[in-house]
Amino acid sequence: MIRSSTAAWLLAIALLLLATAAFASSKPAPLPTDSVYQLPLRLSDQQGRTWDWRAHRGQPQLVAMFYSSCPNMCPLIVDSGKAIEHALSPAERARLRLLYISLDPQRDTPRTLAELAKRRRLDPARWSLASPRAQDVRRVAGVLGVRYRKLADGEFNHTSALLLLDGEGRIAARTERIGGAPDPEFLAAVHRVLR
Repeated sequence: MIRSSTAAWLLAIALLLLATAAFASSKPAPLPTDSVYQLPLRLSDQQGRTWDWRAHRGQPQLVAMFYSSCPNMCPLIVDSGKAIEHALSPAERARLRLLYISLDPQRDTPRTLAELAKRRRLDPARWSLASPRAQDVRRVAGVLGVRYRKLADGEFNHTSALLLLDGEGRIAARTERIGGAPDPEFLAAVHRVLR
């Protein structure tokens, strides 16, 4: 006959082993080789949080690169995200995140990004305006296929593109048709990914 203290000890060990096995099996599956999340990327957003962009793995995202002081194209890139967002049903909208990554982390501080988000009425539950570390800008631009160069006056020439990432961080669609009316083919791809 097993004593009650020994039985309790054996039960505790069994529960610990079960918990360890459950934890080990809950590790995420490896990323696909064509996932942009293969690049580790720390971002600081408009709410002052710092996080790795892989934290949004599992949820489709619209991603673009921009900078807050851009006078021309970047406001239109934001308009493109808003147009896609407004073309979705409420259920689809709830499943889609929008991540705008700065080309200009020196000037795009959390405070600057928060002011832009407020001015443009971007819902912080879905929109993240974020800056990478300065040394990471070139790498993330390369992964996203965004070309840019800094000009003598501090402005940037850059690709104006909106990308759709599936939940695994694969580029499912891309458009360079920027402005207030969504690109119909890109919007169709967003609907497909959100199904």
